[in-house]
Amino acid sequence: MSTDERATLHDVARTAGVSLATVDRVLHGRGGVRTRTIERVQSVVERLGYRPDPAAARLARKNQSRLVFVLPSGTNTFVDMLDRQVRSMAPWLAEQRATAVVQRADVFSPQALSGHLAGLHGRFDAVIVMGLDHPLVRAAIDGLVADGVVVMTLVSDVPGSQRSRFVGIENVTAGRTAASLLGRFVGPRPGSVGIVMGSRGLRDHAERLFGFEQVMGAEYGTLQLLSPIEGHDRSERTEPLTAQLLERHPELVGLYSIGAGNRGIQAALERSGRAAKIVWICHELTPHARQALLTGVADAVINQDAGHEVRSSCRLALAALSGERVLPEQERIRIDIFLRDNMP
Repeated sequence: MSTDERATLHDVARTAGVSLATVDRVLHGRGGVRTRTIERVQSVVERLGYRPDPAAARLARKNQSRLVFVLPSGTNTFVDMLDRQVRSMAPWLAEQRATAVVQRADVFSPQALSGHLAGLHGRFDAVIVMGLDHPLVRAAIDGLVADGVVVMTLVSDVPGSQRSRFVGIENVTAGRTAASLLGRFVGPRPGSVGIVMGSRGLRDHAERLFGFEQVMGAEYGTLQLLSPIEGHDRSERTEPLTAQLLERHPELVGLYSIGAGNRGIQAALERSGRAAKIVWICHELTPHARQALLTGVADAVINQDAGHEVRSSCRLALAALSGERVLPEQERIRIDIFLRDNMP
């Protein structure tokens, strides 16, 4: 065997003069092997530099790895895109001896979300959750991890928990980017800027707001930031709230939509007759956001690739379960900026 080749179980068994079954018993600490044989096998393992192949071990398992994505309930189009991406992964997951299902929960209710997570004990090997950063949710995540479940957060993080990884964009940077775009597009005009978000309890929304306020305060001090409106990512809430905002603030020159509910915002802008005069920056290139860009109602969309996030979540979950190495650069979710002229 050359130094460039990876030692296999067969190499260990042949060199030690024992069967594959004996090597397997020694490596996994099972009984029925004499002490001298154990020492000989361990010596060969060390000499050959044998390392288990986690991918091969996963494919050889009789039981499938069970993954579940816990996503927000409601009519969030971006969440629907994530849902479809999970379902599209079924053939690849089957080749990896794994399955994935999607469950919906009310992520704006810490009681509902934590209760849903608590009900997953013993049913799944890995949980990928998009939800609220709240003590109840953190405790529910920690309870799953204590039971040996791999837990990762998606899109919105719960950093105080024992989750293994967060899959999503750098949200403070996304908020800063939105501020730079809005400030440049508004130009020298004075006026106020409205903010519509889902909830401060969603970590991604809170971080985007922080980044947005940082840049607006430091570089666009002539623009007055209004208090954020919380629409819970639902168009039926964001539409009347945005309409009230437009009515109360005739001086409004900019609008930043941090989360979802953009159909309601678009409807309110169009009905007001002021869409062409207000710079609107929003998130996620959904079909509705595409249309808003094409018609000029929206000026820019900050996007995260739903397919990349789901594929990365699946790869990272399986790697955590099997002990495989990951390539950090491959799993980094990048921020995309789309205007009407560069939509894919």
